[in-house]
Amino acid sequence: MSALAHVAGDPSVGRSPDPAAPAPETTRRSWTAYLLLLPGALWLGVFFVLPLVQLASVSLQSRYPGFPGYYYRDLNFENYLRALTDYAPHFARSFLYAGLATLLAFVVAYPLAYAMAFKAGRWRNLMMICVIAPFFTSFILRTFAWSQILADEGWVAGILNFLHLLPGGNIINTPFAVVAGLTYNFLPFMVLPIYASLERADPRVIEAGGDLYANGFTTFRTVTLPMSMPGVLAGTLLTFIPAAGDFVNMELLGPQRGKMVGNVINDQFLAIPGGYPVAAALSFTLMAAILVMVFLYVRRFGTEELV
Repeated sequence: MSALAHVAGDPSVGRSPDPAAPAPETTRRSWTAYLLLLPGALWLGVFFVLPLVQLASVSLQSRYPGFPGYYYRDLNFENYLRALTDYAPHFARSFLYAGLATLLAFVVAYPLAYAMAFKAGRWRNLMMICVIAPFFTSFILRTFAWSQILADEGWVAGILNFLHLLPGGNIINTPFAVVAGLTYNFLPFMVLPIYASLERADPRVIEAGGDLYANGFTTFRTVTLPMSMPGVLAGTLLTFIPAAGDFVNMELLGPQRGKMVGNVINDQFLAIPGGYPVAAALSFTLMAAILVMVFLYVRRFGTEELV
């Protein structure tokens, strides 16, 4: 009788469960997801966010007069003004070379990715190995090899001189050599995303363009290229962003004068006493400029997979 009285007096008996209350299983799954994200978040916080904060602090420091290499914390925005005025040509040169390298990489990569996706057949794996083969060696070693290929006594200059296409000139230590090196070094970053997008495309959709009496160019422009746009955007971003901040290709292949902004940052950090604040300001200015360009680019050409 007491048990019946207890049940009758319990206000929760006979009530339906609150639909807004989370189920215990759902709560456990959400905590599991957060725990799985924790190592990555800690890694980004310690090795990415904290160095950025430290670099931002350095970019606003001022030097002690008469004591090179010694700084004090300040809000010295003159470092950013100097980065925008004194080194504007270096920024323009970096973006120009990176843009040309990205365009050339796209021109070379798209036909290669298309052949790998639709025409390679049993040779697809071999072509894929050839694309990623440069990753088997270091970036600097690849650039050194390119400097030997383009040297005045190399076979490329020899052939061009034999054909009278390079009279009295040279290839190495020129802007052409820098763009060629950037294109070669970052070409795999263009090929692989485009290939991944084309491989996921349904060939029957492309064939339907021919069934509707569209010529090859119209089919490519209206069907193939739009389907591959996620890969095109990813490839161009993965090529342009590192190329704009690169300094190795200019150092090994380019002229002594007319450096890219990456070379200026490297010199300010390592070769010029008291250059840390300016180098940090240059780094943040470069990052901000690239972020703005990427935002505008993705807003203009982005797809649902990237926006």
